Amino acid sequence: MRASLQWLNELLDRPISREEAAQRLTLAGFPVESWGATPEGDEWLEVELTSNRGDCLCHLGLAREIAAATGRTALDPGASSDGTPRTEAPPADGVTVTNDEVGSCPLYTAHTIRGIQVRPSPDWMQARLRAIGQIPRNNVVDCTNYVLFELGQPTHVFDLAMLSGPAIVVRRAREGESILPIGEGANPVALRAGDLVIADAQVPVAVAGVKGGALTAVTDATTDVLVESATFDPRAVRAASRGLGLTSDSSYRFERGVDAGQVSSAALRLVQLILQTAGGRLMGPAARAGAPTAPQRTVSMRASRCASLLGCSVSVPDIVSRLEPLGLHPTVAGDVITCTIPPARVDLEREVDLIEEVARLRGLDSIPVRDSITVRAHAMSPVVAATRSAKDLLAGLGYLEAVTHTLVTERTATAFTPASAATLRLDDERALAPILRPSLLGSLLEVLATNIDRAGDRPPLFEVSRGFTVRGGEHREPILVSIVHPGSGDPAACYRALRGTVDRLVTTLTGHRADVGDSGPCSAFEPGTPVLARDRTVGHMGLLSRQALKAAGVDGPIAAAELELLESISAFPPDVRIQALPTMPASDRDLSLVVADAVTWRDLESHVAALGLEHLESVAFLSTFRGTQIGDGRKSVTMRLAFRAPSRTLKRDETDSQTARALASLREAFGAEVRA
Repeated sequence: MRASLQWLNELLDRPISREEAAQRLTLAGFPVESWGATPEGDEWLEVELTSNRGDCLCHLGLAREIAAATGRTALDPGASSDGTPRTEAPPADGVTVTNDEVGSCPLYTAHTIRGIQVRPSPDWMQARLRAIGQIPRNNVVDCTNYVLFELGQPTHVFDLAMLSGPAIVVRRAREGESILPIGEGANPVALRAGDLVIADAQVPVAVAGVKGGALTAVTDATTDVLVESATFDPRAVRAASRGLGLTSDSSYRFERGVDAGQVSSAALRLVQLILQTAGGRLMGPAARAGAPTAPQRTVSMRASRCASLLGCSVSVPDIVSRLEPLGLHPTVAGDVITCTIPPARVDLEREVDLIEEVARLRGLDSIPVRDSITVRAHAMSPVVAATRSAKDLLAGLGYLEAVTHTLVTERTATAFTPASAATLRLDDERALAPILRPSLLGSLLEVLATNIDRAGDRPPLFEVSRGFTVRGGEHREPILVSIVHPGSGDPAACYRALRGTVDRLVTTLTGHRADVGDSGPCSAFEPGTPVLARDRTVGHMGLLSRQALKAAGVDGPIAAAELELLESISAFPPDVRIQALPTMPASDRDLSLVVADAVTWRDLESHVAALGLEHLESVAFLSTFRGTQIGDGRKSVTMRLAFRAPSRTLKRDETDSQTARALASLREAFGAEVRA
């Protein structure tokens, strides 16, 4: 904000120099970035403010900060030089105010002034406005800007003759309504249904808290005015400002919070200035509409807690002397100091906020700082260690890590949302990608599609991040390890490569091998199978379905996997058993069995493992074949039985007899036939 030094000094009991003002404001947390002089002999300071200190977007707020830091007193600007009292005159003038949106407009006030003369504002007012970079317009408009930069309260003035009714209605915009905003070269703006507006009896005449309408603006011919002073919900103002592409000094302040407690005093100050500079008669009292004004808030602070947080001794009288100049009116009861919060200080809500004020005004340089700190190294958490290991493994296998956006489009989300889950959606109609992604695979496919379009490249990709779903009414955000492996034309080879990756990943993270379960309904895969670790489903893998590929705009075959492994890890690395390599050779026997399609590899493997075959070391899957030679509804599954004795070489008769036993049992259990 740009502040006038002469204006600041009018609000202080003792003048302050530009150098001291810049130093004091900077030390209080409001850095002065630059300064300069005006042709009228004034000086200005460019002050940087934080977003929670909207109360200092005016000269009175800055004057209070200077007073608190220097022992001066901030003066009330309400008493004018011509003695006009700050009271409302009787009787009412017949203007009606209706507030249909009390939640978004807690208080709306309107004063009526008749018989004004619109002319240039006084030289002193023009000089003040020019000093802060404003362009003087006329005495009425300049008064609204003067109050804005003096008190921080946005106001507006309507030409009463241009209002239908005369009436003011605070309501939501209706479909098809528009407004021509104030400003040179402005074009009509189509309002969105639901935008908060100020309307007369027929049409909107202002976007609430943002811009007034040109058709009701004050002109040289204006003689009667309606003076608006109100407060609006910051979210409603922000939504209208961003949605309509309109901004103003008023919207900037309303977005940072303007309390209803300062509305009436600012309205009276504006009325006073208009009567002083434009003449006329106040037809009071004000018309008001809204909720009853809430009592001023109180916040308490313990002096002992203040000293503990600041790390230095601070007495109760010292605390009181710091808070009193801010208009907090502290009262003391033992160790507890209770402050009455002024309406403008919407940022003071908790004990720690008051402690921060004490620290700021004492000077942050007065708070002791230790020359050394003690650092204790903690062991890396299992989840972090496992995540790093998973990324290192996948990168070592040739996969490229992607980092994609959390929000996806409806189309992408639909393709990868499990049937048993629902998605989470942003409540913002402007969002082009409004869904919190239920899966990372859709985002990875978009990255793959971009690589294909721009470079003809089909790199294997992975990402480790969170997904978002709702299952059974429960909001879930699991950490997902997602892998996309594009193939070069052979779906089987593509799947086998991915299966090897998943095996390595599951073994590295859990210490147990990966198994696959029965095929289940999963719209993103065709076919798709659950991935198991110690009989627990940890994700899915398979070839991506045509629907998923179409949604991403890429061609197959593409194999993919998505696993929930990391959050279930209680210790990493997993315990593993180390044993010596075998000294005797293995004897392998391959079986190609024709079975029904419904028979899964897990059925066959577990059945053979349960037979207790002598010297059986492992059962491995080799391949699956379907074709006319086998017949419809049937498939050929080839498995390898590995036999090994620890201290000798097995004889053929020993392995053949065990293989025959396995074959006989499989025939009985599954109707398996040896493929010719």
